[in-house]
Order: sequence, then C-alpha cells, then structure tokens
Amino acid sequence: MRLFLLLLYPLFLFSSTLHLATVSNPSRINPIVATDASSSEIAAYVFNGLVKYDKDGKEIIGDLAESYYFEDNTTLIFNLRKGVKWHDGEPFDAEDVVFTYELINSPKVVSPYTSTFRMVESVEALDPLHIKVVYKAPYYKALETWMMGIVPKHLLEDETDIMGSDFNTNPIGTGPYRLTKLEFSKSIELEAYEDYYERRPGIDKIALHVIVDPMTRFLMLKSGQLDIGLLEAMQKERQIDESFFNAFNTLEDISFTYTYLGFNLRLKKFQDPRVRKALSLAIDRHEMVDILFLGHGRVCTGPFLPGGMAFNKEVKAPTRDMKEAKRLLKEAGYGEDNPLSFEIATSNASSLRPYAAQILQHQLSEIGVDVKLRIMEWQAFLNMVVFPREFDTVLLGWSLSLSPDPYLLWHSDNDKPGAFNFVGYHDDKVDQLIETMQNTVDREALAKVQQEIFAEIVEDDPYLFLYIPNSITVVNREIQNIEKSINGIWHNFIDWEKAKR
Repeated sequence: MRLFLLLLYPLFLFSSTLHLATVSNPSRINPIVATDASSSEIAAYVFNGLVKYDKDGKEIIGDLAESYYFEDNTTLIFNLRKGVKWHDGEPFDAEDVVFTYELINSPKVVSPYTSTFRMVESVEALDPLHIKVVYKAPYYKALETWMMGIVPKHLLEDETDIMGSDFNTNPIGTGPYRLTKLEFSKSIELEAYEDYYERRPGIDKIALHVIVDPMTRFLMLKSGQLDIGLLEAMQKERQIDESFFNAFNTLEDISFTYTYLGFNLRLKKFQDPRVRKALSLAIDRHEMVDILFLGHGRVCTGPFLPGGMAFNKEVKAPTRDMKEAKRLLKEAGYGEDNPLSFEIATSNASSLRPYAAQILQHQLSEIGVDVKLRIMEWQAFLNMVVFPREFDTVLLGWSLSLSPDPYLLWHSDNDKPGAFNFVGYHDDKVDQLIETMQNTVDREALAKVQQEIFAEIVEDDPYLFLYIPNSITVVNREIQNIEKSINGIWHNFIDWEKAKR
C-alpha cells in the first residue's frame, strides 16, 4: 500500500499551468456586463453561449446548443445539450437561457450588449432542452446574438444589484475553466472544469498575471515567465534574439483590431465637418505605420476590416494635403491668432498608443494646431474619460468580430450611458442604412449595404481611422496541439497540452 501511494504522489504534486498576462484588473466577470478587456477575456473561459464560430469562422456551430434550425425566417429553435452542469454542480437548462435574456433587458442591468437583443420579440422555454426564439423581423445576426454567455438563474434570480453583485467577482459558469483565485493587481487563477460537457481541458490551470506596464509584460515574456504573448514590431525586429525564437513559435497575421482618433461630437469645435476634415488631411497615416510597425501593420481606411464582405475597397485613405488642411481650418475660423486647440486622451495599456499620440501631436502642429496629451492607466481612462464622455478626443481601438454589427458603434440609439457610441455620432442616413442592413439576410445585398455604411461613415469623419497592426503572437514551444486559424489560436484551447511540473 505504501509503495502504491508513493507511486501516485507525483500525479497529485505536478500540474500543467498556462501563464498569461492581462493588462488590468477585471471589473465584472459576467458576460452580460463585462465591458473591459480583462473581464471579457476571463469570462470567455468561464461561460458558454448557445453557439460559436467554427475553426475557420465560416459556419456557426453549437455550443450549449447541440443543434438549431429555423422554423421560418423569424423563428429559431435551439436544441440544448443534455447533461451540461454549472460549476457548482447544478444542471443547466432552458430556463437559464430565458433568464439571461430577461436579465439583460431588465432595468437592473446597464450594458452595451442590451442592443444585441434588440430584434428579439420573445424567448420561450418549450421544455428543459428546447428554446424558441421569435424575432421581430428577419435578422442577419439572428444566430450571432446567442454567442452571448449564458448566466445561471438559480444564483442570480434573487439578486437585486446585478451591477454590484458578488457574482461578478465569483462567477459560476458552464465553461471549460472555473475561477478559483482572484487577487486584484496580482493574479487570477482558473482550474480545468472536470465535468465540462466536451471533455476536461488538457491544461490543468490558467494563471493570468495582472501586469499594467507593457514593458514589464514584455520582459516577463522574454524571460519565459509567460507562455503566450503579443509582440510589437519593434520588439520583434530589434529587442529579442535567436534564443527567444528557439523557445517560442511566432504566428503573424493581420489583426482584427484598428486604432482611431475619435472626436467628442458634442463639442462645438468638432461639430464643424471642416475641422474634422482638416485634421484628417494633416495626418500622414503611412508615416505613422512606418514608424510604429516597421512593416508589420497597415493603414486603416474605415470601420470594417479587410477580408470581410463589409469592407469597401473603393474607399482609400486620405492623402496628406497640408495646404487644403490649413485652408479648411482658416475657413472654419482658426489661424495663428486663434489656433485650434484640443486634448488627445489615451491609455498606457498599449505601449504604442502614447507614441501614436505623440506622432499625431507633431503632425498636427505643422498646420498650427495645439494638441495636448493625457496618458492614463486603463481603468481610470475608461471610468473617468471614455464612459462619462469627459474628453475632447480619444485615441482608442476596437476589436471586431467576423461579422461586425455597426448598430453598436454608429447608430444614434447607442449614444446613451453604458453604450459604445460614446463619441455622439448621429446621422440619419447611416441610421437608416443600419436598420435596412439588420433586416437583410441575402448576403450579396447585405454586403452592398455594409459597404455603403462604410463609405458614409468615412465621409463624415466621426473617427479618423489610423492603422491596423499585425498580430504577432508568440507561443511557448512546450504547448502542444495549437492550430492557427482565421480566428487566431484560441478556438481549440481545451485541446492544448503542456508538460506537468
């Protein structure tokens, strides 16, 4: 018996841990109210939606739903999986889906994701394993709506303060990992969920280290203390040597993100389209990309990214024209005696954005514009600047899905507290096009409307679209079974394996 226990001892002693970094403390690890990157990242390990994209991003496949079908063009039926359990052992069923829908639409919740369900007429549990969803009209994102994480009715139905609930820092989901440790400003740990419906994940633990400073993140990655990270172009080209690449694989492709300068359109000076156009014409985007990315990025030309059917290839980036920029500013009433002055606010969560802000400051000074910079910690930036709309301009970025919904960012309805149209963009034609788009299910007709939205937004200059970085991901060679796809590397993370230590 003693020999048997000694032989088993190493199995209990050793485990495999995936070490990652996150840029800030999570605020609410609850998919229906998670608005910061850290909370959303962790929630993706803890919760499931009814459906998800397949590896190639071309098809929508079941997640908590085993299958689905349309009864007609406004009625969707989901067949839920049998035997799915919440992390506390309670069974998941159709009532949780109905509860999640009702909760996100309740006055208890302030969330930008409420508008995701705007086209839903009703959600009904036909029995514990079947859900009926009726839409107000045919809707092009009927399925994508249900990629939203589902939350447990039995834990939240009596909660009076969803926004401040303890659940948001002690979440219980159905996902492949469960949260076991949350130390603010230090580390977050997740453990593999033994009863996950697909199978137990191959890696025992995920440790997310809260590292606000990007240089510290880079040094930890460089020293091998992190298993996966993103490199900036300068780091890849100038700051790491061959020994690093012997330990890490490099995966590079265009990212699903873009960076922009957004105007607060509630301010009189930015309501003048001549001012916005002048600033756009004064920016040399190609120079910015060359300086920041050393060939590992490209100029952004609009609100949808290259490769998707919504991208309008006919819209080109503005060519720098200093003479016309000065003329427009003068026409708008600005000059040497009355220079245009404003502040660019951004965060140091990305080491490149402060540099991008400096480039903008320099380029705009060449047409006599006085730009001041405010660089802030990420959570303070969100809570004190972005969401309360206390800014002149913001230098920010968006990560887009494979099927982006312009309603969330560009429709007038979403110029409200907690929503994502925080620049205050209102345009009747764009609103009408977005409303037409949401009821268009024919893909060719849909692409045409999306491309028209693209052109209209660019013409209005509510944002100055700047650049699209390449995503340079480095992965510890000890991690096995990683498969690159259009969705990146995370689509099959439960299959990953790493040596136990």
